[in-house]
Amino acid sequence: MLPISELRGAIPLAFALGFDPLSAFITATIGNFIPVPAILFTLGKLERLIERSPVIGKIYRHALNLAYARRERVERYGYFGLTFFVAIPFPVTGAWTGSLIAFILGLDRLKSLLFILLGIIVAGITVTLATYGIKIIIFG
Repeated sequence: MLPISELRGAIPLAFALGFDPLSAFITATIGNFIPVPAILFTLGKLERLIERSPVIGKIYRHALNLAYARRERVERYGYFGLTFFVAIPFPVTGAWTGSLIAFILGLDRLKSLLFILLGIIVAGITVTLATYGIKIIIFG
């Protein structure tokens, strides 16, 4: 659920804590999705308040700059670009940044929600399979 690592860090952590692959995937996917509706549906209303805070405003502006710099793929491919962006299992390409990009571009919030969820699921499957494969290779 945390920005930057999102489920890319949560799934390997869940494996390390003894979760089975399905439980790790489901828990991380749900946790990663939780902030998406809040970002998409409340950010516009809270933006002025956030920007007034010296610390939170600085963090918010930094996050917006990151999202703005990564918006090109979404602009080019639309909602499928949003899914693809969120599905890439690298830091700063997940649901938080995807939600900010959708907000910046003024995309339909409900559609964005669904395409971001699809990206989270694809990323979750990818990370779960990779983590499980590494676990089998290392521990047998």
